[in-house]
Amino acid sequence: MKGIILAGGSGSRLWPLSRDMYPKQLLTLDGETSLLQSTFKRLQTLISADNILSVTNVKHFSDVKLQLNKIDAENVALAEPIGKNTAPAIACSLEYFRQKNTEDDIVIIVPSDHLIKDTEAFLETVKEGMDLAEDGYIVTFGIKPSYPETGYGYIKTSGNLKSGYKVEKFVEKPDRETAEKYLEDGNYFWNGGIFMAKISVLLNEFAAYAPDIYSNLKYLDFSNTAKIDYSVYENMPSISIDYAIMEKSSKIALVKLKSDWNDLGSWQSLYDVKGKDANGNVLTGKVVTDNVKNSFIYSQKELVAVSGLEDIILVETEDAIMACKRNQSQDVKNLYDKLKESDTTKLHKTVFRPWGYYTCMNSGEGYLTKTICVLPKQKLSIQSHNYRSEHWVVLEGRALVILNDKEYTVEAGGSIDIPVKAIHSLQNPYDNELKIIEVQMGSYISEDDIIRYNDIYGRA
Repeated sequence: MKGIILAGGSGSRLWPLSRDMYPKQLLTLDGETSLLQSTFKRLQTLISADNILSVTNVKHFSDVKLQLNKIDAENVALAEPIGKNTAPAIACSLEYFRQKNTEDDIVIIVPSDHLIKDTEAFLETVKEGMDLAEDGYIVTFGIKPSYPETGYGYIKTSGNLKSGYKVEKFVEKPDRETAEKYLEDGNYFWNGGIFMAKISVLLNEFAAYAPDIYSNLKYLDFSNTAKIDYSVYENMPSISIDYAIMEKSSKIALVKLKSDWNDLGSWQSLYDVKGKDANGNVLTGKVVTDNVKNSFIYSQKELVAVSGLEDIILVETEDAIMACKRNQSQDVKNLYDKLKESDTTKLHKTVFRPWGYYTCMNSGEGYLTKTICVLPKQKLSIQSHNYRSEHWVVLEGRALVILNDKEYTVEAGGSIDIPVKAIHSLQNPYDNELKIIEVQMGSYISEDDIIRYNDIYGRA
């Protein structure tokens, strides 16, 4: 058996905690592992790590690999050069397995950002679906609706199969009145976006119903790389797997998901899975309340004090505060869209990297100040900048600095200047964390002003 984890997406409805460059699947929202790591570990109970392929956008590739390597270094990740929705990503992943001569195997395709706690019941559902997949069906896992949700797509079934149902049609996210009718009907399931079939069956359906995707697969070569060639990918349309294949194929079957399931697609859904206090509140961080009921209040850094409110969502991060009515949390995406060009939708003030993390403290015309933490035995790439100089002050630990082929050791309290275009690296070969203040100055201050000459993490 093979596995494909869809590890793209922006998680815009969980803004400001989820950002474009660090979306919800990379966040630890429930438990000790991220949603991506939990998904990988769930598939590992069925599939060896080297047969699980995580496909993600190139901008998330390093973070995805970093998280999965902590679980099993044998994992495989595939980088798509640009976002093209789920159908091209899945097709390229199937082609990866076909080139490994495994197209007769069954593959399960799962999103990376769903919360499923009952792994045993999930595996029981998978085993039921495997019989249908062996018979040539494309099996989707349906969730029996418990309330008239308007944020999910639905699947209508018609007639029984030996371990599931025949699918009549996929339907779009409904309005409230329509969702209530679906709930009463009894033949509608939420579309969880989980699919399973033989690799060959899925590829044949792509050939039949999405030839503009399938015809490009023959130009891909995964013999020496885990990257999708841009010149091939740009010729594929941006389309979801539902529109491209599922809504057209006559081979779709559904099995009812026996486990718990939540796609954590909104603050309301996160509220639903969290433990509540006596007043029905979910309180995280430094939060003080008085006469507050049935609310989700999250503080990442500052003290948040709330009085006399009910049924609200209030989220404070280092650089943003978001508040809304709890029953309107799906509309946070509208705020995200309005702010789309601002830094608050792209990056957190604290950004995690394979070597540690940095936090942006202050910025202005021609300057940016950061604190940087380099973990023990880690180092930044050997790099240079065309437009900015840097001044480093060591706060804690000891820094090994590479500067134009010379090595310098800088102790706590010491400093060093990095001129424009100087080839340099900040390294921590020691046993304690290294923390510095970095002041960038120049005519252009941006993370894309980096030329890397050598990087142990494989970043371009």
